[in-house]
Amino acid sequence: MRFEADTHSHTLASGHAYSTIKEMAAAAEAKGLKALALTEHAPKMPGTCGLFYFQNLDVVPRKCGGIRLLMGAEVNIMDETGRIDLPESTCRDLDIVIASIHPPCYGMGHTEEENMRAYEAVMKKPYINIIGHPDDGRFQIDYERLVKMAKETGTLLEVNNSSMRPSSSRKGTRENILTMLDLCKQYDVPVTTGSDAHVDVDAGNFTYVKEVLKFCDFPEELVVTTKFDVLKQYLNMNTFGM
Repeated sequence: MRFEADTHSHTLASGHAYSTIKEMAAAAEAKGLKALALTEHAPKMPGTCGLFYFQNLDVVPRKCGGIRLLMGAEVNIMDETGRIDLPESTCRDLDIVIASIHPPCYGMGHTEEENMRAYEAVMKKPYINIIGHPDDGRFQIDYERLVKMAKETGTLLEVNNSSMRPSSSRKGTRENILTMLDLCKQYDVPVTTGSDAHVDVDAGNFTYVKEVLKFCDFPEELVVTTKFDVLKQYLNMNTFGM
């Protein structure tokens, strides 16, 4: 399976990442990608950029070398009501928006039902394109409910390469991803692939993603990042002439 896009990565602007926009783009191009999403952590993540960063992204050229840049955000799901840390008006003007649960923003100790209410509320919001790393076993969820809501709302579920690193702090990720992928096959729900790179050498790195997709014989036609023209249908296409 060959990939044309990476829908999740971070630059220096996120505070705990280590490469520039140009360095990330060059690394993605070297791996043969056509598009790279730069999805900086939204303002409630400690150390990241502020609101004005996301409101000023129209100044960034969307081509860098041979790579199409998708300038967006990884917003934080803040509580079980699905509250996020960027206003809808800002999300509307971004190319791509991922919504994720992170311990510093959401906290720990929530019930499965609270986690599901949070995800379902977020997927109903306008301009949320992707649920980021829903594989984290620290936040128990009902994967069948998640997949059905993704189908209902047209939200992409992410297969996150970084989650499956041996050093990842997320728990039970490979098993959870396999459960999710089996249900996506059953209900004909597309997924996206994100490196979640925080340094240029990981941009477009799908080492673990490829292994897990092959292991469960996941159909290529349900992986939107294998064709950029397919991925574009799931993005906020009202901006920047995509």
